[in-house]
Amino acid sequence: MVRICCVLGCTNKSHDSRGRKLDNGLRFFTFPTWKKSYGPQIKEISKRRRSAWVAAVRRKDITFDKITPFMFVCCRHFHKGKPAYEMMENDPDWAPSLHMGHTENEHGNSLHSAKRKKSVLRSEGIQEAGESAEEEPARREEALTLNIKQEKEEEIVKWERMECCGTGTRNEETLIEAVKREAGQTECIFCIQRSEEVSRLVEENRRLRHELDAFKIPNGFFQDDDNKVEYYTGLPNVTSFMTFFCFLLPLMPARHSRLSPFQVLLLTFMRLRLDLPTQHLAYIFSITTSTVETTFRETVSFMYSHLKPSVTWPSRNTLQRTMPRRFVEAFGGKAVAIVDCFKLHHDKLDRSNYAVQYLIAVTPGGFVGFVSKGCDEFIAAKNMLEKSGFLNNLLPGDVILANGFDKSGVLFCAEVDGPTCVRANCRLAENVGEMMAHVETVVGNMRRKYQILKAAVPADMTLACDGEEVTLLDKMVTVCYALENPCPTII
Repeated sequence: MVRICCVLGCTNKSHDSRGRKLDNGLRFFTFPTWKKSYGPQIKEISKRRRSAWVAAVRRKDITFDKITPFMFVCCRHFHKGKPAYEMMENDPDWAPSLHMGHTENEHGNSLHSAKRKKSVLRSEGIQEAGESAEEEPARREEALTLNIKQEKEEEIVKWERMECCGTGTRNEETLIEAVKREAGQTECIFCIQRSEEVSRLVEENRRLRHELDAFKIPNGFFQDDDNKVEYYTGLPNVTSFMTFFCFLLPLMPARHSRLSPFQVLLLTFMRLRLDLPTQHLAYIFSITTSTVETTFRETVSFMYSHLKPSVTWPSRNTLQRTMPRRFVEAFGGKAVAIVDCFKLHHDKLDRSNYAVQYLIAVTPGGFVGFVSKGCDEFIAAKNMLEKSGFLNNLLPGDVILANGFDKSGVLFCAEVDGPTCVRANCRLAENVGEMMAHVETVVGNMRRKYQILKAAVPADMTLACDGEEVTLLDKMVTVCYALENPCPTII
């Protein structure tokens, strides 16, 4: 299909008059669509971008609601030769901005054409009204200077267009040869230096293109593929990930890194979700292993500071309103929490296998409301329940369910007497099988989703962070459980 650029004054097209494809290296892009079904943030951003493209092209026959599928904008109108990712609203290529026609023709060209016409008349010896004979030689010299300047400007524009539209190699070599030829004719030091500088810039341009091609994961990596999002991040779909990304983007600190904010977040998710080695991530993102480790630590700490407030025990009204019917029937609405302990193994310097233990509390409705700090594996789970401070969220008479808190390894039901006291209540354990499956689903689902919590973690993750009382492992566990809360409930 023949593609023609719709920008005013641009004659670029993909095929000649005989229908043969032109080997000019040009790329053509359609106007962005208004995505109405991807959540409010995506809907608003895509609407603004479509409006920005329409405003940039500025044609009467192109409006927000009237854009045919045959309207294209060529690569000549973008700084990097292609549009930026739609979420990067501050990128100069978020909308076309170069050589847009109206910016070059509306104001300046009328004055420019008037001056050019005046200089031509003077160069041909036609004297304007009110001009004396003594002033004519000076006017002719001024006209000649202006013509030379205009020719040079037109030549520069010509080279700029060749450099923008071409794929690079042929036009760059032509430019080099032209500069060298000029240097040979004039034999001036300035021209020789300019030739060397052009050669250096061309070589640098080729190197940068090669480095850009090495990036395997661009900002548009997901391309509306929900399966890809779930595999790499654990989130259910593109809308969930983009909503989460748009929430964090304004809060992310400025980084002097080769990675974009999208790539920084994706790297962190891939480490949590798939437990990919740092060397493998370094190859994928074309960075060093030390950069991978630093980026992961900083991003986990950043996510922890903004997601930890979401892991809060809900109010009593919320607990009663979201409690499933089978819990009300079995416990009369008294069972307000399901708790479980799990261990994460790590290797210390003596190569012995150690573990860190965590207490997780979930509401009957499936909301993660409490995550303890890591503690020694030898502390009994029942004692950990009292020492973790979780009982401060409950009232006397509330019933909590736990899996394997006694020696029998079956469901353990306890009634809260106070902040530091629980007592077994076996009368309430009538639906043991069904409730045990629920407990296993709550904790096991998260550990299956985030593979980094299944394997042994490095010992340095169990050390307290600088100036904090929590470890990097504590932050990772909290972030993983916080990410579960926005997802569909498991009940």
